[in-house]
Amino acid sequence: MNILNTLLSQELYLSLLISALNLVYDRMKISNSSFSFFVPLVNALMMLGLAGVHQQINLCNESLMLEKLPACGKFFEEKMKKVDSKKWCNLTEFIMYYNNFTQCTEREANNASCFWPNPLAESFITGIHKQFFSNCTLDSVHWEDPPNEILITLIFVPVMLTCAMIMLVVWCSKRSDILV
Repeated sequence: MNILNTLLSQELYLSLLISALNLVYDRMKISNSSFSFFVPLVNALMMLGLAGVHQQINLCNESLMLEKLPACGKFFEEKMKKVDSKKWCNLTEFIMYYNNFTQCTEREANNASCFWPNPLAESFITGIHKQFFSNCTLDSVHWEDPPNEILITLIFVPVMLTCAMIMLVVWCSKRSDILV
């Protein structure tokens, strides 16, 4: 799937680039006929595929990535041992450790020529979340309506402004001599 996405994105980029170059050529042809050198340039760029046709497409080495990601998890686990387990739900207590963990997973995915995030890396990160943050559920927030005085004001003012604007437009349209 990653190969297909890479090829599609390169093909899309190449077609957009060719379209842009052709558009520039058309504009230049209309404005100045002395840019005849531009035709071979556009053709050469289309043949070379400026978007990386000659660029080697690296395949995602999923097994290498899966081999390297646990080291990121182990490092994060060692750092989290320094944090009291009661404070695991307070992000400010371990934000630097989590940032290092995230950067590590991204680096290892990129080293294995894989995009990040990808389904395998996400499932690994989800496993770490389940291990450390499964008890960090938010209490449901109970939303309440504002007091009636505030609610009436918040509804009444825009309705009255809308009516006033409509009356002003109708009044001005009837008095065309003001606008002339």
